[in-house]
Amino acid sequence: MGTTLAGLEGVIAGESEICYIDGYQGILSYRGYNIHTLAQNARFEEVIYLLWYGRLPKKSELEQLERDLVAERALPAPVADFLKGVPKANGMDMLRTAVSMLSLYDAEAQDMSAEANHRKAVRLMAKTAGIVTSFDRFRTGKPVIDDDPKLGFAANFLYTLTGNKPDEVMERAFDVALTLHADHELNASTFAARVTAATLSDIYSSITSGIGALKGPLHGGANQDVIHWLLELGDEDAAVEWVKNTLARKVKIPGFGHRVYRTEDPRATHLRVLSEELGKRTGHEKLYRLSKTMEETVRSVKGLNPNVDFYSASTYYSLGIPIDLFTPIFAVSRMSGWTAHVLEQYHNNRLIRPRAEYKGNPDGQTWIPIAER
Repeated sequence: MGTTLAGLEGVIAGESEICYIDGYQGILSYRGYNIHTLAQNARFEEVIYLLWYGRLPKKSELEQLERDLVAERALPAPVADFLKGVPKANGMDMLRTAVSMLSLYDAEAQDMSAEANHRKAVRLMAKTAGIVTSFDRFRTGKPVIDDDPKLGFAANFLYTLTGNKPDEVMERAFDVALTLHADHELNASTFAARVTAATLSDIYSSITSGIGALKGPLHGGANQDVIHWLLELGDEDAAVEWVKNTLARKVKIPGFGHRVYRTEDPRATHLRVLSEELGKRTGHEKLYRLSKTMEETVRSVKGLNPNVDFYSASTYYSLGIPIDLFTPIFAVSRMSGWTAHVLEQYHNNRLIRPRAEYKGNPDGQTWIPIAER
């Protein structure tokens, strides 16, 4: 067999027109649109449409998608009952189970036509947001809030989560954060979703695979670790000493370094700004200062840059989002990318079946009867 690389690092596993990354130049683009261009100009709904259809929507198409997302937000009664009964569940365990349950109550669940799969993508996009916000409302003893048709996806999420309609700055900050997390080529969760889709299993099974991969702390769970560490730090001086001592013990600090990027993660560039702006606006500026101190210290000692998880932690915290929902919210955003990749896999499918480099005795072992072993 040929040369193998641990973790398939650098191995091309398929073709896609959805996302482009140049880790050496720090470039990330969706369908040819640079992430900086999208973060500065696009609404998240436009990004969803772009990922699914390969182009930006016309005004009428965007308005129709917005209406569809609001219309599909309501959850099947059995799924809502499930959410009521798991108030202490891990957020990602809850999400993985609830999304899988959706297939049981979708009349088109087994319809593999392109049209049906696009409709299911809309449902998944809308209902995943509804699952996360309803779960939190149920577990805190608060009534579930219906979407406001006048609000966009980001504003509706914050409104149905907290009960308060966000101001323009908070809405825009969360909208940008959703855009930044929407897709990232063949990351672990997207690859898991495509592997499942390649067997021609249904879209719900494929997305459930992706959620399972995202749960891991080496993928989507790092932002929760980051905020826990930030909240335990005292001041900037303590942060410097803590970082140096941690690195001296050869302990990895979450939120730094990336398998793909050899320069700054372009998503971190925007999240750093959002963290500072929201921190000043919501009284959490100390978290931004501690983050900046940690960033500077890690870079000086290890030469590592922050990744998307690092500043998203303080950004989400400043928005009033419960810490254990950070990763489920990652999934809410990434649902746009996951579904785009699953639809693309269905469109030009071939079973994904790599080989392994076998390291044991290849053949010829002599059988020993059990009495003689």
